[in-house]
Amino acid sequence: MKKIIIVILILIASLIGFYFWSSNTTDIKVDIAEKVGLIRVTTPLPEQVIASPLVIEGEARGVWFFEASFPLVLTDWDGRIIAQGYATALSDWMTEEYVPFRGVLEFEKPEFIGEFSNRGALILKKDNPSGLPEYDDALEMTVYFR
Repeated sequence: MKKIIIVILILIASLIGFYFWSSNTTDIKVDIAEKVGLIRVTTPLPEQVIASPLVIEGEARGVWFFEASFPLVLTDWDGRIIAQGYATALSDWMTEEYVPFRGVLEFEKPEFIGEFSNRGALILKKDNPSGLPEYDDALEMTVYFR
């Protein structure tokens, strides 16, 4: 009888341990937006609520910049551009290493016409002075307007 009770207790303990382990691994919070190997955005985070002025910070490989900057675009739910600007390198960008950047976009919150209209997109474009499509790249993330 003692062996059965011990086995039952071990099974219960295993199930409880599995529950906590599995719930912890599914609730991992993303602390950056990233295009692996090219650009990392630390603020704002994907699906974060934003307001004007919007500060964009992170780091990108030097190849993401041209003349120490790259374009930023903020769109509303319908893809209309509501703000444009540039992120600027905060150190020497003539490298293949990561370079910190910062940019600020000022915008007017889009008109509220339903819950869907609170959503927009922040797009960080790789600067491509050649204009050749094979050198285009971008990191796009969903944001929500306050």
